Amino acid sequence: MKIVFLIHNVFGIGGTIRTTLNLATALADAHQVEIVSMLRHREHPRFAIDPRVTVVPLVDTRESSADAANPLLHEPAEVFPAAEKRHRQYSRLTDQRAEEYLRSCDADVIIGTRPGVNVYLARFAPPRALRIAQEHLTFSAHSKKLRAVLARHYRTLDAVITTTEADAAAYRAKMPLPGVQVLAVPNSVPEPDVEPNDGTAKVIAAAGRLVPSKRFDLLIEAFAQVAAEHPDWSLRIYGAGTDKERLQQLIDRLALQQRAALMGARSPIEAEFAKASIVAVASDAESFGMTIVEAMRCGIPVVSTDCPLGPAEIIHDGVDGRLVPVGDRKAMATALLDLIADEPTRRAMGHAALAAARRFDPAPIAHTYDALFAALDATRRSRAWQRQQALWRGRLRRLIRKLRR
Repeated sequence: MKIVFLIHNVFGIGGTIRTTLNLATALADAHQVEIVSMLRHREHPRFAIDPRVTVVPLVDTRESSADAANPLLHEPAEVFPAAEKRHRQYSRLTDQRAEEYLRSCDADVIIGTRPGVNVYLARFAPPRALRIAQEHLTFSAHSKKLRAVLARHYRTLDAVITTTEADAAAYRAKMPLPGVQVLAVPNSVPEPDVEPNDGTAKVIAAAGRLVPSKRFDLLIEAFAQVAAEHPDWSLRIYGAGTDKERLQQLIDRLALQQRAALMGARSPIEAEFAKASIVAVASDAESFGMTIVEAMRCGIPVVSTDCPLGPAEIIHDGVDGRLVPVGDRKAMATALLDLIADEPTRRAMGHAALAAARRFDPAPIAHTYDALFAALDATRRSRAWQRQQALWRGRLRRLIRKLRR
């Protein structure tokens, strides 16, 4: 079976890229796998890619590339939805290349990995292929305008996959998709090539894009309280982003220069997490929580905000980590202080985290996808009938409303 993933830009850094590569590698054990990158901005991907997985870039945005001279590159996209956050990075050239690739695609399964790319999937992918939209964001993260566009296109697909049960429930309740299977499949995270942490390092680590929604400012403020009571502990924040300067200013203002550091981006992050005893996540929202699972796979307990939608489906509060209210600096500081003060509990939570994280092994998640492919193929006719019935019911309702008027 040939499986194709459509991704925004596999040459960058991000959770969607990591989890796509993890799943592609696991599926490559039994299938031919290809990753189609809408964009390419550098010579080599930042993440290692299994040699069995083929990478096909569609539009090269580097100044030295032939695409840079194509006038379509500088015209705004017409198919990629304007309400999608990445719209400004897309062009009529992207629209054209996506259509050309998908119209001639010979894949058995095509999986899109972000909303705008899923519109390409719905518009251009051949109906003989199973067409699956993955949602690595959340239903609530999309604007009303984008939801309206997605509802129109998603109803033509075979399945919509979310990373959490809570998000799948939101789609079922708020975006009815007759004939389309909506289900949750968590991201996979492979076992890291590091020794499990022993819980003795006096380091708190955090990682992610340096953007306001990740609330590293709240974490730094919470750490200021930790530093006052435990001057031998330090905070290391890994990542890059637009908030870097503001966060550094906050560190300086709180006189934490010798205690808290912005470490820059690291990949793989597990090698850095293994040097810590606690990992902290202060986000206002998470579509899943890759950082949480990556830390747990290193045997490290995570203190996370109980934000929508992922952390509560990963962490068992008080068993393999801690959940605290969103935006509550004091609660974050208290949870960190509790783990710092209680080394036996910290170690026990680390052991529990290591065991719990095994449910995110790539192999069983790949098997879940294999079972999904088989089920979708077996139910093509019945799902098409469901879709047709819904279409007729909709037409009948509109006719009745028209007659009543």
